Amino acid sequence: SAGVKPVALSAQEFGVTQDAELAKAVDAAAAQAQVKAGAAVKQEAQAQAKAKADAERASRSEARKALKPAAKPAPAKPAAKPAAPVKKAYADNLDGWISESLDVLRAKGIPASYEGIKRNIMRESTGNPRAINDWDVNAVNGVPSKGLLQIIDPTFKAYHVEGTSWDIYDPVANITASCNYAADKYGSMDNVNSAY
Repeated sequence: SAGVKPVALSAQEFGVTQDAELAKAVDAAAAQAQVKAGAAVKQEAQAQAKAKADAERASRSEARKALKPAAKPAPAKPAAKPAAPVKKAYADNLDGWISESLDVLRAKGIPASYEGIKRNIMRESTGNPRAINDWDVNAVNGVPSKGLLQIIDPTFKAYHVEGTSWDIYDPVANITASCNYAADKYGSMDNVNSAY
């Protein structure tokens, strides 16, 4: 029976072969388990290393924060400047000039009233701020009376009130200096009832 190959292994041969195969499979499984265990250990080691690094980073960050100087408080805003007083508006006429002059006179403590000022203006210049007397004794002496209350230059300069114009024809300056003079000589412009 040449050329015929056995179809089956003997039980002994089969057992040996099976044992060898089984041993190989067990060895392979053990090797695989060992690889998995090694990977798990490595993974655990990496996780611990990462956790440690994170903790160290957080610790350094806290240490840096502790070393930073305390934040300076924001500078206080400067107190708002008080608003500039609103300049009162006066009419550019006789009533406005008298009103403005009265405000200056009150601020300086110089007595006068609207009625006393207006009465003397109407007698002296009829309300013309450019009036000039070129015929009385003052004019003859070279110092004519000028403006609403017909004051002469030397008297205007001597009784000029700070804060008003130095122009004798300026209505407010003329009224204010004249009232200052009248207050000094007669107690008030209200007491003047003729040329003064």
